[in-house]
Amino acid sequence: MKRSPGVSGSKPSSNRSLSRLLFSLLLLPAFAPAAFAAPPRQPDQEVACEILVVGGGLAGVATAYEGLLAGRTVCLTEITDWLGGQISSQGTSALDERTTQRAQLFYSRGYLELRDRIESHYKRMNPGECWVSESCFFPYDGDEILQEMLEDAADEGNGRLRWFPSTVIKEVDIEGGQIQGAIAIQHSPAPDAPPLNTLPLSQTIEDSYRYEDSDQFEKTIIRFVPQPPDRRSANANQPRPTNWYVVDATETGEIIGLADVPYRLGIDALSYREPSSSSAVQDPYCPQGFTYTFAMEATEEPQTHEMPSFYPQYEPYYSYELPRLANFGLVFNYRRIYDARPRTQGSSYQFSPGDISMQNWTWGNDYRPGTAEDNLIYSRDQLEATGQLESGGWLGGLRSETLRRGEENALGYFYWLVEGETDSQLGEGVKQPNPNHRYLSGLNSPMGTAHGLSKYPYMREGRRILGRPAPGYPNGFSITEIDISRRDYADEYYREALPPAMYRSLRTALAGLEATAVVGGVRSPDDTARRTRSTIYPDAVGIGHYAIDFHPCMALTPPEQPDNYERPGERRGAGQAYPFQIPLRSLIPQEIDNLMVAGKSIATSHIAAAAYRVHSFEWSSGAAVGNVVDFALDRDVLPYELVDQIPLREPLLEEFQQRLQRQGNPTAFPNTSIFNEDWEEWQ
Repeated sequence: MKRSPGVSGSKPSSNRSLSRLLFSLLLLPAFAPAAFAAPPRQPDQEVACEILVVGGGLAGVATAYEGLLAGRTVCLTEITDWLGGQISSQGTSALDERTTQRAQLFYSRGYLELRDRIESHYKRMNPGECWVSESCFFPYDGDEILQEMLEDAADEGNGRLRWFPSTVIKEVDIEGGQIQGAIAIQHSPAPDAPPLNTLPLSQTIEDSYRYEDSDQFEKTIIRFVPQPPDRRSANANQPRPTNWYVVDATETGEIIGLADVPYRLGIDALSYREPSSSSAVQDPYCPQGFTYTFAMEATEEPQTHEMPSFYPQYEPYYSYELPRLANFGLVFNYRRIYDARPRTQGSSYQFSPGDISMQNWTWGNDYRPGTAEDNLIYSRDQLEATGQLESGGWLGGLRSETLRRGEENALGYFYWLVEGETDSQLGEGVKQPNPNHRYLSGLNSPMGTAHGLSKYPYMREGRRILGRPAPGYPNGFSITEIDISRRDYADEYYREALPPAMYRSLRTALAGLEATAVVGGVRSPDDTARRTRSTIYPDAVGIGHYAIDFHPCMALTPPEQPDNYERPGERRGAGQAYPFQIPLRSLIPQEIDNLMVAGKSIATSHIAAAAYRVHSFEWSSGAAVGNVVDFALDRDVLPYELVDQIPLREPLLEEFQQRLQRQGNPTAFPNTSIFNEDWEEWQ
């Protein structure tokens, strides 16, 4: 990575015209080659884009979808060969949705189209008749449906999609406060090597980030550069703030880690905005657990299952977790993706031979490291210590040994389901063998891998940017626990656990319309009513709704050791959330003006991220980013200029929000206003 000092992007908007002129003087000419650390050979191809989307999960696909409808040239890279992230390559093809939002079908236009296409593809919405969702389906169909959606969006909007599967970003070139170019590596099977998806990710990930060809892969080196403006345009020769945008839609915040912009990882320190935090100081080693999913099929006859050699290491971890969940049929049907004999949804315990289930279970195939010795996503200090922040040193920012252990843990969990007789949480006599099942593997299996595990683990949390400093957010904008939680913070725990000044700040922050009276000393913070809605943002550009749902890290290393336990206090912040918004400020990182973030790496706290991580939110955030970069390119402004005068009026922001709403990309739930406190019925 090459970096040089440049404009920070935190300039007052009263000098916007001057700012854009200064930017044009600082930027390299659009046609000049970007300066990268020299790869071992010249790039095999150079590709120009208006929008470079890194990460082909739902947030990245939504960004591309909106960009294509707007007529843009979109380059889309993805480490696997499937589009869809959660619903395909990560195997969690069960849409996580809340009751009221689903009943009203109040979603972004692209997400609604995705749901319609799933129903059309199967002639029913829920081919698995699972009980956790109204739509459980095959992961490989998720990829196929999204491929068709992007093709149709390109046709409709006259956009151009350049799709780069099995591709990772190796370097970004940062000059003048902007990304001027990126070098990527695309891998394909080497001669005489097995097909892609034969080996698990832990055995291939570091190779995929190396320039050199290997026994596994042949590499194609790609240089991504900004697309020059159309020379037929009336403004073609005028200076522009930027000719392209790079969007980090990866699962772990790869580009923000590689570009080294300010971000957080893991637990946030206890504060009045994060009053349920389990730590007095920031802890980057305890994000939520990750999961390798797999599929299993019920059979007429018992199957022979060979115990994996590593099974005894992981057996002390596995459990049904709670007495009410201690039923194999309930667990099998939880995320059943194919019902061979369609029946009424909600038959939680019944299944038949031929039924196929996808497994994603907290005390099962979740892997939950939480220490500096075994964490999956390297912290900034660890990236620096391992040389990944040096020029050409990036290897994805993950610990491959922890990926391997997560893979073994998942394979061991299948054996526990079918043959196990122990339960780490519920004791003896609870778990019984269920041998009438087989593990599904092979390149034509639901996960599309020879080994049967998902191509990439389901990631619940990654690096999270700090937005730009703003009024009320001197260290950088962020969505926090108290912005969304339904919790009553007047209860005894918070009165006793928080320092008095912190508790008073908490109650003042929750005062809502009574805040002026509290700040002025007219009313005591303790006399204010409990807030009954989420924070309303003037720069809202999308929506989401889900519970604050935790899969906490374990306290000891390794996670599977006997008698291990979840990090104390981590579940305190869990619970119901009000319908919430996605503010534009949460999508804009510090320091780099043409980098945007979509998906799980937006500016949220650790606790808020536990709600801002599900399917419809990912789509909504990507839709917002795809549209805002198109708007910024049209208007020759930078995205931060739409919000840099808040809380004053921002006419360009208002125009952009109206455009989103006309499109069918809502920015607020029905009847949202500061005067409407009636959200208790939204479930």
